[in-house]
Amino acid sequence: MVVLLVFGIWLGGRHPSWLPGPLRGALVGDTHTAVVKEAIDRVHDTYYRKIPEDQLADDAIDGVVKRLDDRFSNYFSPAEYKRFKQSQHSEFSGIGLSVSGDPRGLRVETVYDGSPAKRAGMEKGDLVVEAAGHKLSGRNSDEAVSFIKGPPGSQVKVIWERGRKRFAKTITRSTVSVPVVASQLARAGACKAGIVRLAQFSSGAHSELYAALKREQKRGAKAFVLDLRGNGGGLVSEAQLVASAFLRSGKIVTTKGRSVPERTLDATGDPVVPSQPLVVLVDKGTASASEIVTGALQDRHRAKVVGTQTFGKGVFQEVIELSNGGALDITAGQYFLPSGRNLGGKGVATGSGIQPDVKATDDPKTKNRDEAQDRALAVLARSCRG
Repeated sequence: MVVLLVFGIWLGGRHPSWLPGPLRGALVGDTHTAVVKEAIDRVHDTYYRKIPEDQLADDAIDGVVKRLDDRFSNYFSPAEYKRFKQSQHSEFSGIGLSVSGDPRGLRVETVYDGSPAKRAGMEKGDLVVEAAGHKLSGRNSDEAVSFIKGPPGSQVKVIWERGRKRFAKTITRSTVSVPVVASQLARAGACKAGIVRLAQFSSGAHSELYAALKREQKRGAKAFVLDLRGNGGGLVSEAQLVASAFLRSGKIVTTKGRSVPERTLDATGDPVVPSQPLVVLVDKGTASASEIVTGALQDRHRAKVVGTQTFGKGVFQEVIELSNGGALDITAGQYFLPSGRNLGGKGVATGSGIQPDVKATDDPKTKNRDEAQDRALAVLARSCRG
């Protein structure tokens, strides 16, 4: 009996199609799983050239995820997941860009001063289509970015487009110091205004934001611009705390998903700027956590939104590690603003994002002038008193 059982398990693992239906179900698992395994085995045994079974398994999983038609879900093969995890470590560096996802690659939102990308001639609005020999079209933005990152001093070939022009350069990676928060004082009609730019919702970003707001208050700021242009998001917990800098209480965002419990995040603590005139400055690179903050402040009538339509990401992902060393970066749920609207329109579909109350764009040709920021200050001036 033991010999028969072992033989049956071996047969079920190697050639499930040879087994009768009831035995196949008992030894191999449910019918759907057995069919997938059978198909992989048949391709492996029959195809005119030999393909490793692990590659066929990777391709099968990748195919399942691609058929979701979800631009935010992705499968990392073991090698890709290893590279992705390495790219998240502090010793791995990039070329000095902030980017947003694009169906054809990565859209450049900011090129930081003194960075390798700046020296290579890259500009805001460029589209990165290839990095390290990998085409970026159709890839999840996290995966695409992982091809650009690497150890300081290493080189990466980057290909990007600007209109009809195409550029290709080999760029040496370096550790680029990117300030999470930057602030300045400006004039908004009769009063001074503090302009605070938040680059990302990384751990501790809210603390730096609070410090910048207080610093500009001490310098005489009576109104504020929260600049979230090119901010692709980050931690939802940081979005809650950033929004709490401007809201006394109440709902900020609700998350819902089939496999995750529904959760509502409310404003917490004492706001730094509870009632002073406020404008949020956005563009198409404003996404995810940035849209949560913007949408909460707009829905709660706490701020005017100035700029262009935001990215439109109304979902969040969960990374699930697999036994083969790979991982699923899979959409697990949706974000809902205080009004109940979903940022993505219909979940994973391209959404309408957040529509600004006042439309404004920055002309890239006028390098020494920021027209969108000027418009934000003009909107503040209407309600600002010295």
